[in-house]
Amino acid sequence: MARDIFNWIDGQQVSAASGETFNKSSPHDGSLLYQVARSKVSDVEAAIAAAKVAQPGWAAVPPVQRGHLLHQICNAMEAQTAKIADIVAKETGKSPAEATGEVGGAIALGRFYAGEGQRLYGRTTTSGAANKYAMTVRQPCGVAGLIIAANTPIANTAWKAFPALICGNSVVLKAAEDTPATSWKFSKIAHETGLPAGVLNVIQGYGKECGAPLVEHNDVDVISFTGSSATGRWIGETCGRMLKKVSLELGGKNPLVVCDDADLDLAVKWICLSAFSNAGQRCAANSRVIVFESVYNELRDKLVVAAEALKVGPNDGDDFGPVINERQLKNMLDSISRARKEGADILAGGRQLDGPQYAKGCYISPTVIENVDPNSAISRTELFGPIALLYKVEDFHAAMTMANDSPYGLTACIHTASFDRAYEFTQKVNTGVAVVNAGTYGSEPHMPFGGTGLSGNGSREPGTEALDIYSELKDVYFQVYPDRL
Repeated sequence: MARDIFNWIDGQQVSAASGETFNKSSPHDGSLLYQVARSKVSDVEAAIAAAKVAQPGWAAVPPVQRGHLLHQICNAMEAQTAKIADIVAKETGKSPAEATGEVGGAIALGRFYAGEGQRLYGRTTTSGAANKYAMTVRQPCGVAGLIIAANTPIANTAWKAFPALICGNSVVLKAAEDTPATSWKFSKIAHETGLPAGVLNVIQGYGKECGAPLVEHNDVDVISFTGSSATGRWIGETCGRMLKKVSLELGGKNPLVVCDDADLDLAVKWICLSAFSNAGQRCAANSRVIVFESVYNELRDKLVVAAEALKVGPNDGDDFGPVINERQLKNMLDSISRARKEGADILAGGRQLDGPQYAKGCYISPTVIENVDPNSAISRTELFGPIALLYKVEDFHAAMTMANDSPYGLTACIHTASFDRAYEFTQKVNTGVAVVNAGTYGSEPHMPFGGTGLSGNGSREPGTEALDIYSELKDVYFQVYPDRL
């Protein structure tokens, strides 16, 4: 792995114009992984200029041929799975096996969108006027500005880059500062496979210094952002003033309801996976566990035992790794401390892990908390760490009320043996995703993902619905004159 991570602009690796860099450290042990280009406005402008020049030529390539090239990129990613996974594991601290699974998911998503090049459906329809014919066709937006999060870096890169490219857009991708090498490697593979120069540009750096200029640039036609609700709100406001197309996939405070007829062992398994896997760093993580009071004590005791049995570390035998950086670790510990001061009880974890294997890393123990005020900050804000909050309710109606009492609306899950409860829950819960007897996470390439409230602006990625983000529909009318036939 290179010790310096550069930008990709117009098919070339380049340093930041200022020559400045920042350090990327391992969340596992704090060691320096590499130095990264610290881009500013001039670097963003150069990437956008390259993308603008390259876009018409890329759009002129037939979609089927664009799809063929994306298939080749996926094949190259598959051949280099081990190398990509090694980068993901080093940057995030997750295990090699988990990183390898993430690479596989990114490839599957890329192949789905490559196949969409054989479709990109418009529609033919009827006109209300005689001798007139109507249809719609898809056309690219132009330059797509993509801003991703670090939690699942190769999946997040693929999630946005592939649909944007298949629709004929050129791309300026702002890499997550905590996972810069993953996006760099994706671009390297794409260029080595034959993607034309300027079609995919990658900018490294901090959000305020290069993400904000990307959003604000007049030559960027569509913005897609995954990240915090606070940043998403600013991006939405900025794009709104500019009348710029925008897709926002933001945070979650996702409920998992456990009914009195649930398989409690199965529920505990999925609570642990939803709340603790990937160190809880998922927008779809379960942080609110809502339990019927008749089974609350039994479920709580089983969950505490299961949480305390989890292994934390960067290896394949571990259940999850560190949080991404020291700032996030501090945020989690501060949230737990405030909850304790407000009267909550810490049933498991709640501390930074110590010992020689954790001494320099960003490790926090899997944490279970009860007696939390539903209106407190920890109950109503996204945590992005391995913390599960327990709430006791009387019955199904109380559980539904609490599940929907949130400013977020991304995912939700119910564990029950009742078809009536399961169906009613999926129809009435105010989220973009509803799951029965599993976890709160687990999107698939062909399915739309997104939420309501602070979880997004109503757009959906991936699935064919993402094509609506990265393309414009044009109405086409033909007027036929019979006397000229």
